[in-house]
Amino acid sequence: MNAPLASLYPAHLATLRARADQALAPGGFDHLLIAASTPLGKFLDDQDYPFVANPHFKHWLPLTDAPGSWIAYTPGSKPKLVFVQPRDYWHVVPEAPHGYWVEHFDIVTVRSAAEAAAQLPQGRSAVLAPACPAIDGVTVNNPQAVLDYLHWHRSYKTPYELALMREANRIGARAHRAAEAAFHAGRSEFGIHMMYLAAARQIDAELPYASIVALNEHGAVLHYTHFDRTPPAEHRSFLIDAGASCAGYASDITRTYAAAGHGEFQALVASMDAAQQGFAAQVRTGQSYPELHLRAHHVLAGVLREHGFIRMSAESAVESGVTSAFFPHGLGHPIGLQVHDVAGFQQSERGGSIPRPAGHPYLRMTRVLEPGMVVTIEPGLYFIDMLLAELRDKSVAADIDWAKVDAFRQYGGIRIEDDVVCTEGEPENLTRDAFARAQAPL
Repeated sequence: MNAPLASLYPAHLATLRARADQALAPGGFDHLLIAASTPLGKFLDDQDYPFVANPHFKHWLPLTDAPGSWIAYTPGSKPKLVFVQPRDYWHVVPEAPHGYWVEHFDIVTVRSAAEAAAQLPQGRSAVLAPACPAIDGVTVNNPQAVLDYLHWHRSYKTPYELALMREANRIGARAHRAAEAAFHAGRSEFGIHMMYLAAARQIDAELPYASIVALNEHGAVLHYTHFDRTPPAEHRSFLIDAGASCAGYASDITRTYAAAGHGEFQALVASMDAAQQGFAAQVRTGQSYPELHLRAHHVLAGVLREHGFIRMSAESAVESGVTSAFFPHGLGHPIGLQVHDVAGFQQSERGGSIPRPAGHPYLRMTRVLEPGMVVTIEPGLYFIDMLLAELRDKSVAADIDWAKVDAFRQYGGIRIEDDVVCTEGEPENLTRDAFARAQAPL
């Protein structure tokens, strides 16, 4: 993989430098300073939480484990990396920078965060860093106008970034295959998760988000991260929402499976899969993401009617809020350096916000799709006791087959999610392509 990355990286860096030039100029900034950041300490303890690099830092170079380091960029000059390589026998010291990208930076190696700060240029700087913990010798300002410009343009992935996201999906698909096999072998949620990690060759702290591994009714908990250690008496269904990382870029993948002998639920999964692929096919230039989300509600109303859960029309199911009880979250979100990536609501490179449609408070993107954007498409259909109880009290309850609904509560729910690139033509489904190339279950 290094050969294509080496050929793609120079153009990626040139793009970032041009964006930085444009972001700095209106505010009269002389420099852009980006902190890798440092780990947060645990309260009343001498240990730290796992280190997570500043996404702005990872955007410029594939260093995900360089706490205390800095990127310093001055328009017209070669970017500088101030790399912290401490003298330390308690921890593994970060390797000296190497690889296809190092020739594009002036690299200075120091032994502490304080020494790193002393290497930063003087002048009026836009400093992108967490405000906490404080950094001695540096005033963090995170200028909003600079952030707005950089976040807006971060929505458009370079070919280099797409190559890394393809690899993140390839790793994720391989691990999902292993998790599927573990489910069919009757393992516990914890056991399935261990198989996922082994196949991904990543530990929990390296994954882009906490995995959701839900058997049976646990699939109705949208962010279920409990991990039962004991297998259930019967495996009926399996929902897994888990991703992988590659050089700081994320994949976000969800699949739902039915156990053998549960044909009705399998048929519902198949209908949801067909609907999801239809939505993914609409990730095209000019498509309003909120309109796609609203269209998804109408399609899922048709699925509910086809499988006998409701007797009302699709229009009535959407307008009355019935579909929101079964599909209470958004259709998806931007993805890239962060799982829920920036600028999903942004109006322009100068900031502003595009509101969500009324009645859909959990939608995470309201922009119109353009080439280079990568979004997730993740419709869901769940049997959530709290929401179903609220639905029973509404007048539309008479048009719902409650016996059918109750029979499906044992399965929890269904979610299917792919990462999809908007292009000039046909969308590129990173996740489906990765599954097509994945080897048989491990």
